[in-house]
Amino acid sequence: MEFSSLKFERREHVAYVTLNRPDRLNALDLGLIAELTATAAAISADPQIRAVLLAGAGRAFCSGADLMRGGIVEGSGTGPGAAVGLSLREHFNPMVIAWYGLRVPVVVAVAGVAAGAGASLALCGDIVLAGRSASFLQLFAPKLGLMPDLGSTFHLPRAVGSARAKGLAMLGDALSGGEAADWGLIWACVEDTELASAAEAMVQRLARGPGQAYARIKALFNAELPQTLEERLAVEAREQAALADSADFAEGLLAFRAKRAPEFKGR
Repeated sequence: MEFSSLKFERREHVAYVTLNRPDRLNALDLGLIAELTATAAAISADPQIRAVLLAGAGRAFCSGADLMRGGIVEGSGTGPGAAVGLSLREHFNPMVIAWYGLRVPVVVAVAGVAAGAGASLALCGDIVLAGRSASFLQLFAPKLGLMPDLGSTFHLPRAVGSARAKGLAMLGDALSGGEAADWGLIWACVEDTELASAAEAMVQRLARGPGQAYARIKALFNAELPQTLEERLAVEAREQAALADSADFAEGLLAFRAKRAPEFKGR
């Protein structure tokens, strides 16, 4: 199976998926989203795959949605709110649901930054390992006048509690790999030089484990909460679309592309 924005390989019972846009810090454009969705389908269709390792090429795991290009914000004949809502509902959210719903364990190795949608993608995994220099950021509000999406409003309060989740979402402060582990956002933090070997050992351990038990554990843990991920994704898409029509987001997008600090007016 050939892809242009990611690498996909099955070795024995493990699928290795690597985001491969290192020049864009593996930012998510519609092309990469489509390939991630197709990869999840391929994993689901292959009974030989018993575990998955997801990582990023280069110096970042994923810097978030690609707002420079990729059709995420500017849709044909639509405003930014309609374009963002459409992108979430038709492209991003189905990808998140596909990855979150995989029957097999997913190990995520986070090296470098996991920002915005990149952090959300990492949290779709079952066991997340991070290097010591990794950082997790929710930059939607302080940089763009938006709110977290791709399931982060679902995962964050459940992992770290409401108080910390609100602080991460509103302030956008970087959470180091060690802090993420201490807060319970991820499974563990290891030295940068040990991340690849630790992730490989973990995915191999899971591939040798009781797959039927893992599948049922995932199904029950994913469904036990009052609001499902699918329900929360629908809410995020609606609210994010409204925010994308705001003057603050227009300013945030201009500032992002100009690589300057935004000057929000609260409109």
